[in-house]
Amino acid sequence: MNRLQQLQVNLTANGSFPPKSSEDVVICGAVRTPLTKAKRGPLRDTPPESLLQTAFTGLIQKTKVDPKLVQDIIVGNVNQPGSGAITSKMAAFLSGFPDTTTLVSINRFCSSGIEACSLIAAKIRSGHIDIGIGAGVEQMSMFDMQSSMNAENLSDAVFDHPQARDCLLGMGQTSENVAEKYGITRLQQDTFAFESHQKAYQAQQQGLFKDEIIPIKTFIKDGDKQKEVIVSEDDGIRKETTVEGLGKLKPAFSKTGTTTAGNSSQVTDGAAAVLLARRTTAQRLGLPILARFVDYTVAGVPPDVMGIGPAAAIPQLLSKVGLKPNDIDIYEINEAFASQAVYCQQKIGIESKRINPKGGAIAFGHPLGCTGARQVATLLPELKRQKARLGVISMCIATGMGAAALIENEQQ
Repeated sequence: MNRLQQLQVNLTANGSFPPKSSEDVVICGAVRTPLTKAKRGPLRDTPPESLLQTAFTGLIQKTKVDPKLVQDIIVGNVNQPGSGAITSKMAAFLSGFPDTTTLVSINRFCSSGIEACSLIAAKIRSGHIDIGIGAGVEQMSMFDMQSSMNAENLSDAVFDHPQARDCLLGMGQTSENVAEKYGITRLQQDTFAFESHQKAYQAQQQGLFKDEIIPIKTFIKDGDKQKEVIVSEDDGIRKETTVEGLGKLKPAFSKTGTTTAGNSSQVTDGAAAVLLARRTTAQRLGLPILARFVDYTVAGVPPDVMGIGPAAAIPQLLSKVGLKPNDIDIYEINEAFASQAVYCQQKIGIESKRINPKGGAIAFGHPLGCTGARQVATLLPELKRQKARLGVISMCIATGMGAAALIENEQQ
């Protein structure tokens, strides 16, 4: 690392926004599959390697990158055994990547997709690679959250330690904990959920998702037969949703609670992929430069209120680069539950118009390992459309964490 680069790192560490540099990590493309309802949607019979293959091939076609030049791929996945390492490598081969392109899978729960991007960015910054892909995939129709943990196999020590024990809490219960502890009302949650659907429906009607979605040709099983389909849109968006209708739904996790199926994220199938490179590499290869991957952070919070993670991670991120909440034009905050999304918005002091302008996971779903990479694909076209400069991606993370990434638009 030369003296200029070291100075840049020191300035960033001391809370100043890093100036542009030839050594920047840039985003050359970001795409996703449609997101469809687990068990019921048209992707329910599509295996994870096919979902990921669609994202990979779409990314290759959109950026015109030569697959042989991609040095490493990191894929986020939560529910598959081994975080889907084998099927993800299969997807890479099916997409045309040679055996010289390496791949690893990771699991930081709901942040896995953006964690994958951040690790590729870190490898580029450190000089280990010059170009790579951060991705995420989740096939929740085939691999569910409940089968990955058997409490009977845990040591007694876990149950004697309050925070270790709280790692076993269901996510719905943590949502109830956030609502009760911080006074988030049922009406606030239902209103937030309604607005998510309305924004997503309007965006879908205006064709705002077309820049990020790669249609997928797949099949649906019908008894002994298979029906071929082409899926090109998210299927969870409900234009008919009303605050009144949401208010009639029964609590899903506690008889006296406020978290319902309607104000929680949907269980969903999908995949996404992001191409990142050193600026000089992208320029030399003639790749599109859409944005700069500026910084990333993860913050820890109590596991029983894991949903407050963004309220810890976003200020930590902004402090690193000398920014304030209103300096950010667009926030893509994952809507795991309306309770935690509302709390984080209030705690940080973010204007409603800056949060999820095209809706969020309550409307079109939360395929766990995919979501962080999906948010990149959703954010970039919106930054361009609004002629905006800065965007933040953030989400809460199971067991008590929050993640946040800062992206600077370079599209005209």
